[in-house]
Amino acid sequence: RGPMAAALRGVGRRFRWWNAGRGGRGGRRGARPGQRDYDLLVIGGGSGGLACAKEAAQLGRKVAVVDYVEPSPRGTRWGLGGTCVNVGCIPKKLMHQAALLGGLIRDAPHYGWEVAQPVLHDWRKMAEAVQNHVKSLNWGHRVQLHDRKVKYFNVKAGFVDEHTVRGVAKGGKEILLSADHIVIATGGRPRYPAHIEGALEYGITTGAADVALECAGFLTGIGLDTTVMMRSIPLRGFDQQMSSLVTEHMASHGTRFLRGCTPSQVRRLPDGQLQVTWEDRTTGKEGTGTFNTVLWAVGRAPDTRSLNLEKAGVDTSPNTQKILVDSREATSVPHIYAIGDVVEGRPELTPTAVMAGRLLAQRLFGGSSDLMDYDKVPTTVFTPLEYGCVGLSEEEAVSRHGQERVEVYHAHYKPLEFTVPGRDASQCYVKMVCLREPPQLVLGLHFLGPNAGEVTQGFALGIKCGASYVQVMQTVGIHPTCSEEIVKLRISKRSG
Repeated sequence: RGPMAAALRGVGRRFRWWNAGRGGRGGRRGARPGQRDYDLLVIGGGSGGLACAKEAAQLGRKVAVVDYVEPSPRGTRWGLGGTCVNVGCIPKKLMHQAALLGGLIRDAPHYGWEVAQPVLHDWRKMAEAVQNHVKSLNWGHRVQLHDRKVKYFNVKAGFVDEHTVRGVAKGGKEILLSADHIVIATGGRPRYPAHIEGALEYGITTGAADVALECAGFLTGIGLDTTVMMRSIPLRGFDQQMSSLVTEHMASHGTRFLRGCTPSQVRRLPDGQLQVTWEDRTTGKEGTGTFNTVLWAVGRAPDTRSLNLEKAGVDTSPNTQKILVDSREATSVPHIYAIGDVVEGRPELTPTAVMAGRLLAQRLFGGSSDLMDYDKVPTTVFTPLEYGCVGLSEEEAVSRHGQERVEVYHAHYKPLEFTVPGRDASQCYVKMVCLREPPQLVLGLHFLGPNAGEVTQGFALGIKCGASYVQVMQTVGIHPTCSEEIVKLRISKRSG
């Protein structure tokens, strides 16, 4: 309540507040250009929205951000910064790091370190440290907006008309904000499988398949008994050979997989444990298991339901309810834009939303014509053995170009760090998917091994710029690194 009061005092006499129960009449409907409150209004305080707002403010424009976190069914709330900062990439990577440190501790005696046994992990201490870092990021975003003179309103937004948004505060008070340009950057929220008995009452949520495996990986890594239930294939949308290697590595290091199974019920036992009932779709048999936490990772839905998009005339996909945009991120209403996970056909990745937001602000207010290029966007799945990729999967390459036109260079390798402790490296693997005709344009690069994110980021520039197999092979490797394995793919090759 304190920060809200501070934000409201900062707006002076510009806005009039009233109680939601009194209908909210008399607002600024249809304010004319020059009479609107802001040059740019951003709905959504996640990574993309904040990047867009800050860039526009840097270009001298009057900007406001509205952001509101609807509590989860379990009552969870968080601060400014969106999914990535609060309940996504940042805490996930930190907990992944905690698990990796456990592996390094096990390696340490082989390198001469005397480590007292047993080595225990304190979940509460880790969680507190992660939460403290997240809170520092929340505060940092607030400070950055203030420093750039961006107004921040902690209100739930919905359109009144194509230039006006009504914001409802936690206490029920309302405010009207008008702007020449409006950007929707509300992202998505995890889905619950509501058709499963007990799912909503007893489960918690995360993202989709990649996040499910990341969570299972770091939970196993810090010593917790973890089971992943999959109804079909792992990492849908990723290269399936690489995906299989990811799950093979996880299974060999303690994560249990229930494949081809679908849950039907979750119920709480008298001791507080959760009993899950499922069906094996291959055998038709029923199975049960007892767990203390059930985490649903069945995808995300766009956070658009409360926006009243129809009042502004913004079109959405009838299938996904995501917002439809053109190459300029413009919706069906020319001065209303959308970026990030809320948009149909865009990668659900923080860096793409950030870059799209910055480029949009530069086009609107900086005289730029540069468009966001969504082709060859690199990403990494932070499973215990990390999987980084950029470009097409082998399946996509064959589908687009035909099997006879695709050449795949590939090799297993053993990281030097694995040799002294005798770690199993059977799933460490690199694959480069190329067009067969010279100079063999690289269509996709896939890397499974330590520090995959760092490796993939480095090669992403070359592949983005149209690198060929020949050019990659002419690149001098840094010895002795895992990255070097990519530029050694001279012998092992196979037709698509």
